[in-house]
Amino acid sequence: MSRVNLRELGRERRHVRLRKKIFGTAERPRLSVYKSCKHVHAQLIDDNLGQTLVYATTLHKELKAKGANTKAAKAVGKMIAQKASAKGIQKAVFDRGGYPYHGVVKALADGAREGGLTF
Repeated sequence: MSRVNLRELGRERRHVRLRKKIFGTAERPRLSVYKSCKHVHAQLIDDNLGQTLVYATTLHKELKAKGANTKAAKAVGKMIAQKASAKGIQKAVFDRGGYPYHGVVKALADGAREGGLTF
């Protein structure tokens, strides 16, 4: 197995371990983070219904910041917080997706907190 595959396999194992403890509801949905080499994605998920309530990504045309850097992640965090407040969601459970809490993941969380989302 290549080194990249082992790294992704470890991330998936950590994510499964986290998901045993983290569960999103309609009142407090799960803020799930996914990052690739080129983009950052975030979504608020109601696990009771298995539905995505709100999502934001660097692929949105109205988002000025592009790429998978901390600046773009912070903008995605602010965007998802704005969309969540429009739907009446103020609280969420943060799911870092098995990634370490620094860099892009931390910037997204900080952007969401600045936008008014609490977790």
